[in-house]
Amino acid sequence: MNKTSKLSRTIRAFAAAMGLVMLGAVAAPVAGHAQGNASSAQAIANHFSSVRTMTGEFVQFGPSGEQTGGKFYIERPGKVRFDYEAPSNVQVISDGTSLVVQNRKLQTADVYPLGKTPLKLLLDRQIDLSGSKVQSVKQDDELTTIKLADKSVFGDSTITMMFDSKSYELRQWTITDAQGKDTTVMIFNVQNGVAFDPSTFAIDYRKVNQMNRKRN
Repeated sequence: MNKTSKLSRTIRAFAAAMGLVMLGAVAAPVAGHAQGNASSAQAIANHFSSVRTMTGEFVQFGPSGEQTGGKFYIERPGKVRFDYEAPSNVQVISDGTSLVVQNRKLQTADVYPLGKTPLKLLLDRQIDLSGSKVQSVKQDDELTTIKLADKSVFGDSTITMMFDSKSYELRQWTITDAQGKDTTVMIFNVQNGVAFDPSTFAIDYRKVNQMNRKRN
């Protein structure tokens, strides 16, 4: 697999995670146009910084229309887990230091330093959307759409989030990769302030190393 293909696959695996960690914005007012795109998005990010734990379910639609779902768990700072349902058999876990994308059916595991992934930005104690990260903010009577694009964080990919303009609830988000392929995620049955067992975000590094030795 070439570098571009692997990056595209990884971005799709991160699609649920990158959007879900912005979920705490559901109760945050969005600033007016006069305050600028960055300040509007930062207002949402500031609210989310106070949301420490959450869990729920998600449905993900891939570039070819394929559909999968599962459950997610988030604990700030830095911890996240996504259990995809069969037939996907994918699990994504961050323990605050490393992020592992594991395919349990194929017995493969890709390991990334959390600080080198887009999740680092969104799982920090304080989310910083300053600079050029906010590409656009569009508002109408029904929806507020925020688009983030920053090569140092997302590479050549973008994330577009859509909020209800009245209730400020997050409706959906879409990751567009470098090839222009979209992955869209919707969430439901969300609970905040949940206490997790520490094992929820534990990575079995011995098992991961065994998988990687078999691949090599």
